[in-house]
Amino acid sequence: MDAISRVKGRAIAFGAKNVDTDIIIPAKWLKTITRDGLGKGAFETIRENPDNIFDAPGNKDAPILIAGDNFGCGSSREHAAWAILDLGIHAVIAPSYSDIFSGNAVKNGILPIILPQEAIDRLMEVAREGHDIDIDLDTQTVTTPFQDRFAFDIDPFRKHCLLNGLDEVALTLERQAAIGKFEHNRTTAQSWVSAGTQV
Repeated sequence: MDAISRVKGRAIAFGAKNVDTDIIIPAKWLKTITRDGLGKGAFETIRENPDNIFDAPGNKDAPILIAGDNFGCGSSREHAAWAILDLGIHAVIAPSYSDIFSGNAVKNGILPIILPQEAIDRLMEVAREGHDIDIDLDTQTVTTPFQDRFAFDIDPFRKHCLLNGLDEVALTLERQAAIGKFEHNRTTAQSWVSAGTQV
């Protein structure tokens, strides 16, 4: 996955609460074997309305989504994170998330930020006025052109993974030398394991 340290640009002032993964990506899209193209199905039922917020001209390619409480609840489909990323969103700001969605987001290079409702309301106002929002993962801050500055917390391990573009495969490959050494030692000490069983 791509490393992420800063996300700056337009934000989609969505704000809806209890948005489940079926709203994020309907079940009919789960048959695919690739992540590519899932952005077309992202928020499909909402985007059926031609005046929807996601397809508004000013929100095209917006890298930030502002949502309400309990974002990503429902089933644990990783496709929800894939669809959001394919839509071009690299950070979500909400008062709270489903734990599973939050984990899936980080594992796929999406920064989930938790801020209090007062900060969400202010960021929604800034976004609706068409101004950019700036997220800095290094300093763990969200800022606006109007000197608003909101600090957010993030688990240090998740921050490390996002800053360095480390998904679970990349984390495993970081240990490749140690894994290779272990396998060599195991094969030497227990040669009968790799030799197979003779009948």
